[in-house]
Amino acid sequence: MHTDVIHYVLLSANIYHIYVQFSNGTVQTPENVAFTLYKNNNSSKVKRQRIMTAQTDRLNYVGKNFTPEALKSSSLCRYFVGVLNKETGKMEVYDAEQFSMQPIMEKNNTEEQLQDTTDEPNRTYREKVDALIEAFGTNRQKRALTSRKLNQVGSEILSKEMTKAAEGIIESKGTDLVQEVVERKEEESYSLFLPPCNTKADKRENVYEFDQLLPPVEYESLENVAAAFKNITPEELKEKIEKKQHGSYVLQELGELKYAQDIDRKARVLWYLDILTKLINLKIIKRKDLVALECPNVIIGNFLKNFTVSTFKHESIKNSISATMKCKIVSYALALALHISDFQVDLTLLQRDLKLTENRMIEIAKAMGLRITKRIMFASLSMDEGHKMGTLELPLPVYKPGGARKRKTL
Repeated sequence: MHTDVIHYVLLSANIYHIYVQFSNGTVQTPENVAFTLYKNNNSSKVKRQRIMTAQTDRLNYVGKNFTPEALKSSSLCRYFVGVLNKETGKMEVYDAEQFSMQPIMEKNNTEEQLQDTTDEPNRTYREKVDALIEAFGTNRQKRALTSRKLNQVGSEILSKEMTKAAEGIIESKGTDLVQEVVERKEEESYSLFLPPCNTKADKRENVYEFDQLLPPVEYESLENVAAAFKNITPEELKEKIEKKQHGSYVLQELGELKYAQDIDRKARVLWYLDILTKLINLKIIKRKDLVALECPNVIIGNFLKNFTVSTFKHESIKNSISATMKCKIVSYALALALHISDFQVDLTLLQRDLKLTENRMIEIAKAMGLRITKRIMFASLSMDEGHKMGTLELPLPVYKPGGARKRKTL
């Protein structure tokens, strides 16, 4: 084994000598060895940490001054280098630091720690910074890095355990779990447009509170415009039926208006429902459309606010009725109809007025907790047809999605 002082570098204003020792033999041509010194200047309070690398034709070497062996060696003895001035014949002695150079046998595993991480294209920026911290970082930085890696490992283990637990639940519950997920998704989608529902109400009128469907301010504003409905005569009703001035549901309820417990209230709700059926299928709602229907100002403002969405079209903001808003109008109309028809609504008539498919109407009615039945209605002397009826009963039923017939109560 051979040792030589074969290289020194200039550090600050002082000459800094390095004493290297190769552990596996003698360097035959030291002048052909390429050395590189990496140093850590993070803090003056921390001992300078350095890594020396050497490249030869056959092997690459690395030495560190902060390994346990190097620290032990430097604490037991000091190294000096004598530089002889041939002209004067005098020798000057300098402090030196020893590096024990170890050959790099596994290129892929060891070089990754030594090469300049800024030149490595396959590693992320985070990985490069971590490598520098491992090599040159302060004790505080290294502790933080270790803590972060432990947390990352812990998160990966937790994720694997959660995945394993989920797989076990799926295996044990099977299709029941899938059904539960579908139900939850449907509930979330319906909650976007259904009116506020009190599932714990002890009275049917409190399930969908009237004042939340038609606030008092709006209800009061309907007094004058709904007077024509309130005071309708049989002749006027007959004319409206012949001319089809209103939807089938509104005309049917107008025919039974005189039997209502609160005629004024029912007339106002019918007028409001008639407006909803006339507006629901318009893609763009303009204020003048509502004015043409003699809507009070408070009704106009609240309708645009609650049942339309603002869209930018042709360099201006438009109020449009999206698919979600259309479903919201249907659900509010259905909830109001329950209040004026003893909590049983002819869904078929209302569905036709609102221009929905029967399946969509049934879906919304079920989402609102109505019990669906079928009733034969006589359309003429020669034919009859089955109408779907929606009834609000307590406790509210909860339907299974996908057309399943089983239901449970809340």
